[in-house]
Amino acid sequence: MITRMKKLTFLVFYKEYEEFLEKLRDMGVVHVEVKQESEIEDTALQRDVTLLSRSNAVVNALEPLVAAAKASEASKKVAAVADKASDAVSHEASLKGLSAEEILSRYDDLQAQRSAAEQRLAVLTKDIQTLEPWGDFDPEMIDKLAAAGYRMHFFCCLQKAYCEAWEKEYNAIVIRHDKQNVYFITVTPPDVEPDVDADICRLPHSSLKALHRDVEALQAEISSVDAQVSAFAAAAVPVLDEARDTLSDTIDFTRVRLTGEPVAADKLYLLQGWVPAKQVDDIRATLDESGQFYQIDDPTPEDNIPIELSNKKFAKLFEPLTKLYMLPSYRELDLTLFFAPFFMLFFGLCLGDMGYGLLMIVALPIFVKLFKLINPEFSKGLVVLFGISTMLCGALSGTFFGFQIYDLDIPFIQKMKELFYIDSSKMFTVSLGIGVVQILFGMILKAVNLSIQCGIKHALSTIGWIVLLVTVGVAALTGIGFHHPVVIALLALAAVGIFFFNSPGKNPLLNVGLGLWDTYNMATGLLGDVLSYVRLFALGLSGGILGQVFNSMAVGMSPKTPVIGFLVTALIFCVGHALNIFMNILGAIVHPMRLTFVEFFKNAGYTGGGEEYHPFRKVQKA
Repeated sequence: MITRMKKLTFLVFYKEYEEFLEKLRDMGVVHVEVKQESEIEDTALQRDVTLLSRSNAVVNALEPLVAAAKASEASKKVAAVADKASDAVSHEASLKGLSAEEILSRYDDLQAQRSAAEQRLAVLTKDIQTLEPWGDFDPEMIDKLAAAGYRMHFFCCLQKAYCEAWEKEYNAIVIRHDKQNVYFITVTPPDVEPDVDADICRLPHSSLKALHRDVEALQAEISSVDAQVSAFAAAAVPVLDEARDTLSDTIDFTRVRLTGEPVAADKLYLLQGWVPAKQVDDIRATLDESGQFYQIDDPTPEDNIPIELSNKKFAKLFEPLTKLYMLPSYRELDLTLFFAPFFMLFFGLCLGDMGYGLLMIVALPIFVKLFKLINPEFSKGLVVLFGISTMLCGALSGTFFGFQIYDLDIPFIQKMKELFYIDSSKMFTVSLGIGVVQILFGMILKAVNLSIQCGIKHALSTIGWIVLLVTVGVAALTGIGFHHPVVIALLALAAVGIFFFNSPGKNPLLNVGLGLWDTYNMATGLLGDVLSYVRLFALGLSGGILGQVFNSMAVGMSPKTPVIGFLVTALIFCVGHALNIFMNILGAIVHPMRLTFVEFFKNAGYTGGGEEYHPFRKVQKA
């Protein structure tokens, strides 16, 4: 359900403009129509937006360090915790009173220090790789040799390219060889240049031992910087969080201030916004006290009206899914309530195991965290509904952690089998039947939507298709036949709606042509839409088969030793079903979303594109 909105128009004296905006923000219920960022040229605003973006990036980088530090502190000794706490306190004290720019500058300095150390470490690592084939030697010995009148060159070539004659001609000495290459040196007078078919090696003027020592020093420096960043994070994140709230408030206020349009020789500012109709009476008294001119109107078709969803408890749980696609436009139906039961059913059919559903409810905190990884707005109540649906749909196949419980000769279990069990061949048909029901339901909603927005005659074509499909389906399933007078009359009425009311108000011949084109699209599109629902059957079946495979592996790969055998069986069982649950939960979210957003929304005529209602208010402190 979409909250009804009222349009507010304000005329404010320029000297009282900012004071009025403060009062408007304190009310916290008016959605102000602000200009796009590209339409606002304000240096201070752009600076604040950039600063907020940088602050968000730094906080996102530092928050994992804070969480890791808290986790490590829990496992450390009391003394170590006390030292860490004192470090954090000292860092926090050193950051107090600093601006967000100064804190970000300190973070940038630490990152620059680490980056420089990493670059030097990369150079040293490359030098070590270059020196390793030659072993550890003192470069000063080469300098002494040069002072004595001999030059040393370092070469590398393929083994088959090495020539032993070089040993006599250039005093070549093999230092090392591997499967492919030979590493050798030549010792010659200064006026003799070795003419060898080999690559000359340029070695760093340092020993291998010294390079390793420098690497250890750099690694210690990087570790020290990391420790400083971790301590810095604990103190910086709270300060930056507060700065972000302040920046967000400043940016919102500036955008609204710059949105006001100067009129009457810049003496007045014109501002427009929206407020939920149910809150108009509450803010009217405040507006009257302000002494500013305001006007409350009903929205017009040309207005871009913000959308606030206001569903009851059950449908509200599914609102994150609607927002994940797009919000409805103001004058169309909110389909959240109408797809919610189907989505819940689809999830259960895709996961389809009573044990998995029970585990979702028993281990609710774990599964809530898992679902929040998919969408942070998913709530605990939604996970419970998914668990219940999975248990009920699992009863259709009788699987419990991959085991077929309907094979047990227990009266209660056998009674459940009589009530719920559907074999695989029938489940295929059930999936298609669910698709037909949801698509027809979507077409009914489309007809209702068109009737509300444009009038009943614009819905006659859709109604004609509904009558046609239902009549054909009932005639085929019941065996009445298409020669029955009632069937013929209904088909004739459907044809009138399809071919003559496809586009009311246009030329009848054009309507017939559009009706024929619509017929082609429906004939080709509906079949594909219905077949898409086979995925409900396929995912449920594949998940059940995987569960059985893991059970077989757990039993078949178990050693004969009692204790070890039990541990191996339990390990394979737990790991296998954990993987199966994780993979199938992803599929049970993604594929029902596809059926909802593509098949259902398309046949329901969902247009969407609504802008979410964001009242002008201060950032709520956590």
